[in-house]
Amino acid sequence: MKTESTQVVVVGAGPSGSTVSALLKAQNVSVIVIEKAQFPRFSIGESLLPACMEVVEQAGMTQAVAQHGFQYKDGAAFRRNGVYSQFNFTEKFTSGPGTTYQVQRGSFDKVLADSAVSQGVEIRYQHELLELEFVGQRSLLTVKGDDESLYQIEADFVLDASGFGRVLPRMLELEEPSCLPPRKAIFTHIVDNIDEKKSEYDRNKILISVHPDNQDVWYWLIPFSNGICSFGVVGEPAFFENYSLDNLEALKQIANEEPGLADLLAQAEYPNPAGELGGYSANVKHLATPHYALLGNAGEFLDPVFSSGVTIAMKSAQIAAECVVKQLKGDSVNWEKEYAQPLMVGVNTFRTYVEGWYNGTLQEVIFHQDPNPRIKAMISSILAGYAWDTNNPYVKNSQQRLDTLAEVIRQSKSGN
Repeated sequence: MKTESTQVVVVGAGPSGSTVSALLKAQNVSVIVIEKAQFPRFSIGESLLPACMEVVEQAGMTQAVAQHGFQYKDGAAFRRNGVYSQFNFTEKFTSGPGTTYQVQRGSFDKVLADSAVSQGVEIRYQHELLELEFVGQRSLLTVKGDDESLYQIEADFVLDASGFGRVLPRMLELEEPSCLPPRKAIFTHIVDNIDEKKSEYDRNKILISVHPDNQDVWYWLIPFSNGICSFGVVGEPAFFENYSLDNLEALKQIANEEPGLADLLAQAEYPNPAGELGGYSANVKHLATPHYALLGNAGEFLDPVFSSGVTIAMKSAQIAAECVVKQLKGDSVNWEKEYAQPLMVGVNTFRTYVEGWYNGTLQEVIFHQDPNPRIKAMISSILAGYAWDTNNPYVKNSQQRLDTLAEVIRQSKSGN
């Protein structure tokens, strides 16, 4: 069996894989990316957050993304029982980009991957990792190529950027149950035919709508620049048992139960089948060792409600690249303190807000109609992806601050 050698192997060419490989290549690290699929390919996670644009810039991909014509995004809008609220991401506490894009991931991920290739990264599509073993300080990967032949790669380090594929967690038995309840999403792409003169509709924002009878069931509506929207609904599996077994029909039925969405999508066309994703929240025993690190969804995935997936993926790529370069130079790296702990600052902040969304505390804050502007700017920063900014009190003490704020709002409503 043929054996070759490189410094780093990246498993997966999605956003974390493309950006980390470009960041490493810029530091003269030899890197090979193996990707099981052929790009473009479908993926959810289509509404980006402004914070990820800092990593896009650092990876030298800003121009490639900007010239593609993706839908501009400047914030997020929320609707519940006729009450509408919006957050403009340029009005935030943390410095940094305030705008980003809403993207069809097939196109977006290919733009990033092509940009990495243009910078000298080698991506091998339709190559699949079959085995991984550790030999001394190095790793030995057995890979199946696009012609079904097997070969091996010796590497100093392995980065798992396989997303929901979670290649290394499954291969190395690292998976642990998530602390979040199991939820299910059904989704499709629609031709929305939305009358943009309708009030309270802004194509530059993702729209999150809450089911009128179940506050933990919510819908996403993500407009793209070509008249198509990504449309989906999320709930616990038992919720969907009352609807058609055909996911597309179930999606239409549930959409019609929310009056605002029913009105917006009255002329929508549904030309595509509906996909389904369940049990997506994930956790692992650890995120990194001196042999490998897990990036993005391969390590931690919470919930799609705040579009945090791509931002966490890119932030993990940024932190991991710095650690890998340091280790390859011969310096000691404490992967727990220098990679896992810094990454988990943001992940845990997002976790607070995901849990707050479902238990009602964050919804109390979001739908409050007379917010303190400074506090709203701090919340807006987190919704924009700046969940690592510990100068923001709502990051540094996320749980306590959010609970206290929600209670203050409740008391103000009750007149106490």
